[in-house]
This record gives sequence, structure tokens and C-alpha cells, in this order.
Amino acid sequence: MIKIKTAEEIELMRESALIVSKTLGVLAGEVKPGVTTLHLDKIAEECIRDHGAIPGFLGLYDFPNTLCMSPNAQVVHGIPNDTPLQEGDIISIDCGALKNDFYGDHAYTFEVGEVSPEIKKLLEVTKESLYVGIREFKLGNRVGDVGYAIQKFTEDHGYGVVRELVGHGLGRKMHEDPEMPNYGKRGRGKKFVNGMVVAIEPMTNMGTHKIKQLKDGWTILTGDGLPSAHFEHDVALINGKPELLSTFKYVNEALGIITNEEDEFRQKKLQL
Repeated sequence: MIKIKTAEEIELMRESALIVSKTLGVLAGEVKPGVTTLHLDKIAEECIRDHGAIPGFLGLYDFPNTLCMSPNAQVVHGIPNDTPLQEGDIISIDCGALKNDFYGDHAYTFEVGEVSPEIKKLLEVTKESLYVGIREFKLGNRVGDVGYAIQKFTEDHGYGVVRELVGHGLGRKMHEDPEMPNYGKRGRGKKFVNGMVVAIEPMTNMGTHKIKQLKDGWTILTGDGLPSAHFEHDVALINGKPELLSTFKYVNEALGIITNEEDEFRQKKLQL
């Protein structure tokens, strides 16, 4: 059952989402060759707790860490470890925070040093597909409209769209209804109404859309060993339009990126 949020609850969710956004911004300045994902995990936990929240993933479904850290051919749910990142890697960092009984859930795929043009394009297309999907999260549309838009944009660039893993509703639980696939057909699925909050998160593979799982029970890999990218935003439906609760502002500042890509999804001034 879809849980509709009040205006007050959405503002509490915005606070949780922005804690995750700020944490990703801190991590953006730390991602570099030689750094371990376990070191980044410890930084993230400290940052989240310093903001009066608790890590949303730590212990959730028995997950052992604060961050899901998924380099290169890992799609999602990678477990932090002591292996140093290397020049040319990419690393998907998925982070959650719980504050005031509401979750924030937000992801970004970072370049480690200089990456190849092919990988850079994969990241650019995946990130843009996120906004393509968010544009379809509007009053009267359905789940399938978002999935179709993401799938078409991604596949038009020759990439594979992961089927088995999807976005989701968000609120007092990390995973609520509705499921938000990154593929689908227009006009299908549950209809969007004001007060819905969802996490939209394209997972795009350079090659096949097929995946496999490691024996650790968590880590998801691409079926052909080619790289995968993952970006995620928390979005509320307000006045019939999508409103970003999370932001890449802090990541962009850390990386020196100047962009207005989020402006169209801001009905309210971002509370810093």
C-alpha cells in the first residue's frame, strides 16, 4: 500500500535526504586512487551521526556497513573492504540516513582519477536518464511512464537496463510501495498522486542487462563483467510536479562541477 506523506512529513524527509547529500559531498573529496572503500565507509558513518542521524543501511536486512560501495562491474550492494581504489576505476556509493523516523536514500557514481571516454559516457548517460525519469513523475502519470522513459533513453545509447533491481517508495521504511522499475510500458502500473515520495535510481550496464550475485549474498555484478553506473534521487510529488528532496549540489561543489540540472525540480528554495 502506498503511504501518502503530509507536507510536514515531506520536510522531515527532505532533512534526511540532505544529510545523505552532504555525506556524499564529503565523500566526493575523498574518492581518489589508493583510498579504501572501508575508509570511506567510516567517514560516512561519522558524517551521518554528526548530523544527528543514524546510518540507514547499517544493520538493515543485516547489511554490515554504512555504505553500499560498488566499483566497476559491481552494480549495487557491494560491501566495503580494504582493497584500494585504482586510477581509472568508478565507484557507486549508495548511502542512507534515518532521522525523525524518516529515511533518506541517495546514490552517485564517482570517477577515480581519470577514466576512459567510454566509461565517462556511461556515467553521463546514466545520470541524465535519472532526470529523464524524474520528469515523468508527475500527477496523472504512472509507474510505467518513468520506467519507459529511462529504458528508452538508456537503450538508445546502447546500454543495458537492469531488471531485477528497482527504485522504490520511501518513508518511515527504506523500501515502501510502489516499486519503481527502470523499464516498462507507458500507462502501466500505479498512478502517481500528490504526497508520494519515491527513490528513482537507474542502474545501467555498459553491456548486457543481465546480472549475477556473489556468494556474499549481497554484491551484484554485471553478467559480462563490463562496468555499471548508478545514480539515485529522492523525489516528492508536490502540486502535481516532481520536487527533489536530495541534491548533488555538495558533490558538484567538491568536484568543481557547475550545472543547473536540478533547477527544474525545485519548487522551493533548497534549505541548506
